[in-house]
Amino acid sequence: MATAVKLNKKEIKKPIPTKTSFTSPFNPKWSPLPQEDMHFILNTLKDKLVSTGLEKKEVKVFRPWKKRRDKKSISTPEPHPEVSKDAPVQVSPKNGWTDVAARRQLAIGINEVTKALERNELKLLLVCKSVRPKHMTDHLIALSATRGVPACQVPRLSQSLSVPLGLKSVLALGFRYCASKDDEAFTDTVEAITPRVPSLDVTWLQAAAQSVKPEDSVHPEEEQEGVGEKKGQKRKLESESEVTESASPCTLQPLKVKRIVANPTKKRKKKAKS
Repeated sequence: MATAVKLNKKEIKKPIPTKTSFTSPFNPKWSPLPQEDMHFILNTLKDKLVSTGLEKKEVKVFRPWKKRRDKKSISTPEPHPEVSKDAPVQVSPKNGWTDVAARRQLAIGINEVTKALERNELKLLLVCKSVRPKHMTDHLIALSATRGVPACQVPRLSQSLSVPLGLKSVLALGFRYCASKDDEAFTDTVEAITPRVPSLDVTWLQAAAQSVKPEDSVHPEEEQEGVGEKKGQKRKLESESEVTESASPCTLQPLKVKRIVANPTKKRKKKAKS
């Protein structure tokens, strides 16, 4: 009888974990931006940021290494220099944004922009074209299209805005809605940039055409006869109009399955022969 050979842990091969995932048949792409509009957008943003003075300041304080003091120096305290009352007091600069109210009206970065889009807080979105890898900003196309927010990809956005803002990079920039119109600091820039932003072309979304039917002319005598009948229908029509207005203007197109590929690594149970 041959004895069973025990395999070492290294010799035992672990099963490769397999995961099933769905891939989208659509490739979202940003609409191309003309070069003239690109220069206009970058220049208006630079001028606005410089005029508002919005900047993040980080003051690095030099802290010298603490030297080991001898026991004698610890026992004898050093005399502190007397400070005169008339001498001006030096105010240490604080770290942070220069204008907090203006900063709250902006969404800077991909994560902050994504959260603001999900909450319907943005009215304009600009994304840098030099983002690597490119799929980091692909989800913003569908989000902005479903929310009805004008969005586009601007080349050299991070290079031109990172210096005036005092940041290392600006991969995405969004403009938020403000509660009071008097406090809005970027209304003029948004109104100037929005008409130059190209519309997004999303294959699985199609804008629904809003067809408005003209009211039929009714004779005044017939109106008086049908007043009682229309009273009950008036509430139904008002409720239906509220539902249609609140619904998004986008409609989904049907998905066509071209081909179904089986998973070759899936482990199937063998049927027992009867």
